[in-house]
Amino acid sequence: MNKEKKILSTLMVIVMVGLGVALSGCVEEEEVNKIIVGTSADFAPFEYTDASGNIIGFDIEMVTTILENLNYTVEVKDIGFDSLIPSLQAETIDVIAAAMTITEEREEQIDFSIPYYEADQSVLIKKGSDVEINESHNLENFTASIANLTIGAQTGTTGAGWVQENLIDTELMDEANLKLYDLYIDAVADLDIGPARLDAIILDLPVAQAFAEDSGREVAYTIITGESYGLGVREGETELLNNINAELNEFMLSEEWTTLITKYFE
Repeated sequence: MNKEKKILSTLMVIVMVGLGVALSGCVEEEEVNKIIVGTSADFAPFEYTDASGNIIGFDIEMVTTILENLNYTVEVKDIGFDSLIPSLQAETIDVIAAAMTITEEREEQIDFSIPYYEADQSVLIKKGSDVEINESHNLENFTASIANLTIGAQTGTTGAGWVQENLIDTELMDEANLKLYDLYIDAVADLDIGPARLDAIILDLPVAQAFAEDSGREVAYTIITGESYGLGVREGETELLNNINAELNEFMLSEEWTTLITKYFE
């Protein structure tokens, strides 16, 4: 009996060790195939949260579909926009999907996918405000007309960069008239209060149009910039970037892409 017990005990140990190794392999494989996507979920319709706190939006559905097609498990993290590139460089996230404009400055820090969306900047105002709407869309007249306003923009965005370059650096506007926000929803809240807080917001046109669906706001001006959005990956992640580009290119030619565009923009 003692001999049989020893044999049985030995077999059980072998089974348990084998099971542990197998489970460890599964966990390791799952971790290897996991991609963490960083976004800034205050930029509807590209990325925002629903009533239950889930991160949804055009970018989120698009990047999740692409990465799952590449056999990755996807986790999405909500991070301040200005912290997305540092987080990518620090390897706390693997991909940026945040309606991020491809710029030369950013290309010196990260690699971008092929463009997936084109957008311009715009001016969002509160209806009934004293902000002059420049119907001629003459940029020189427009910049002069808003130079004395208090203007909001999100930290680290091309909208904030446009104000700096076209209004502050040209000395048309005092730097104190620019209010920077971590979240656009905070800027919109101040805009709704009125001139005591904020006169206008400079932000990407499709997002301004989404905010303007509220009857109390309107897009006063479109600033033609010809910007393109791309997904961001760490420099040197060539294989991941090539796989994303190939899948993104195929996805943009599919009926699923058309359905996604219709869902969020029409």
